[in-house]
Amino acid sequence: MSASITARRLLSATLTACALTAVTALPASADHGERRNDRHDVVISDVQYDAPGRDDRSNRSLNREWIDVTNTGRRSVNLDGWTLSGRDGHTYTFDRFRLDGRSTVRVHTGSGRDTRTDLFQDRRHHVWDNHRGEATLSNHRGREVDSASWGRGYHRR
Repeated sequence: MSASITARRLLSATLTACALTAVTALPASADHGERRNDRHDVVISDVQYDAPGRDDRSNRSLNREWIDVTNTGRRSVNLDGWTLSGRDGHTYTFDRFRLDGRSTVRVHTGSGRDTRTDLFQDRRHHVWDNHRGEATLSNHRGREVDSASWGRGYHRR
């Protein structure tokens, strides 16, 4: 009878070890398609679609039109390949840019020197419509992360 109890205990310990191994491995395999890094706390936090003053094509006027992108999380996020786009087809692609945790970068329409807090699209025309429009932030896989809309007929999601 003691051999039977020992065998049962050994079998039970083996099954428990196998179950623990399977449970430990499950999140890694289930997580493969959607890693934690794909769930970002990056949002469009503010939009200045109507540049203050006269809308001319001066660089000053173009740079007064901007979109703020904020990382509300604690960890930095690599925005390389992410895009900011409008319904009219204008698209800005982030290139080799990492947004620190709890920080904001302002993406200006005009030209300038890129810094940690300001990026420039280097465009010669205003991008965002003064009356109504929408800006969409997408990750490097083309998945929409956030959007902002303004004007009649548009609603912020």
